[in-house]
Amino acid sequence: MNRSRLTGRFSATLAALALAAGLGLAGGPPASAAYCGITWGSTAETAGTLSSAPIINVRSGRHDCFDRLVIDVSGPVNGYTVRYVDAVRSDGSGFVVPVRGGARLSVVVKAPAYRNGVATYTFANGRELVNVTGYSTFRQVAWAGSFEGQTTLALGVRARLPFRAFVIPGSGTASRVVVDVAHYW
Repeated sequence: MNRSRLTGRFSATLAALALAAGLGLAGGPPASAAYCGITWGSTAETAGTLSSAPIINVRSGRHDCFDRLVIDVSGPVNGYTVRYVDAVRSDGSGFVVPVRGGARLSVVVKAPAYRNGVATYTFANGRELVNVTGYSTFRQVAWAGSFEGQTTLALGVRARLPFRAFVIPGSGTASRVVVDVAHYW
């Protein structure tokens, strides 16, 4: 085989490898750099105290570096606990809430989803609160209950990945509890 043919094949192979790495087909970001500058971890995050303001909505969004879960509350809220667990358990009964994915996050918002015994957040399907089809990290968001002033959601994710949780205080009366889960380490 002549030298120009070998050089051409080598160049084509090198170009294919570069393209695969650029498209993320090589299994994720380069090991030498922090993914998107994310410095989060995977240990439990907890903050704040109980709020009497009820939950009114649950929604999600996709971002370049992470998937986001947002829990809307009709007033001030500052309390949550988010942690990886072997199984998310339903508030009150303790039954396991199954979710798809390689790992499970228990998302507890220290606020009820009811006011005077009447639900303030209703949903069509408790096993699929939001549609996360096509998300990089999220696999399922399920209802786990609201009991004694706190509400639990089961978040199924692809793997045990870095996450962060925080509150966005609202202008006026509304606020949000946010959970971001990175696409990679």
